[in-house]
Amino acid sequence: MKKSLEDHAARFDEKAGEYDESKSDEYRACANLVIEHAAPEEDDIILDLGTGTGAIALALAPDADRVVGRDISKGMMAEAEAKAEEEGLENLEFGRGTFREPDYDDDIDVVTSNFALHHLSDEEKREAIEVIAGLEPRKFVLGDVMFFGEPDPEAPFYSPDVDDPATVGVLADAFTDAGFSLTAVERVHDQVGVLVAERTPTATGTVADEVDGDATDGAGDE
Repeated sequence: MKKSLEDHAARFDEKAGEYDESKSDEYRACANLVIEHAAPEEDDIILDLGTGTGAIALALAPDADRVVGRDISKGMMAEAEAKAEEEGLENLEFGRGTFREPDYDDDIDVVTSNFALHHLSDEEKREAIEVIAGLEPRKFVLGDVMFFGEPDPEAPFYSPDVDDPATVGVLADAFTDAGFSLTAVERVHDQVGVLVAERTPTATGTVADEVDGDATDGAGDE
């Protein structure tokens, strides 16, 4: 992580009020894919990490039993809580938590996250995925800044001074090492995608086996 948690929290507190309006079409496409792949059942409990203003959490709440949102920014969560109240959604809970310390130890069925994990270093991402695996969800749907080819710091999806995206190959290896099977890879942009990781292995291999070229060879660790 290139900035401290406190620095990141302060940065997002400042932009909370205008965050939703500032997002790109690719960000919105990524969020829609996360929601689509999460596909909760009516008795599912969802953990949304880096929940922000609640775009994923609020969209999943009507179809789930309960949604737990975790973030480090009080300002972002205040926006999420206001939207939940406005929409009359009562099965959501928001509180402080990180990828590596989500402050949640109850049953969980699906974990989601969109555009948040890339703030961690590659090693920190591995640690986070291990922690999430320990919660024993059946599925983890990750939308994020990730490299399908060579990194391009001139592209609009990340800032090298605060962000630390991984290659798709690095993420695939981290999921596999944590006991997940990568079952879907959605490429939204050369630097934006959605990965679906499930704990039940498929019978004939996984999508991870098909991720090759620059994505698997990658550009190495950041």
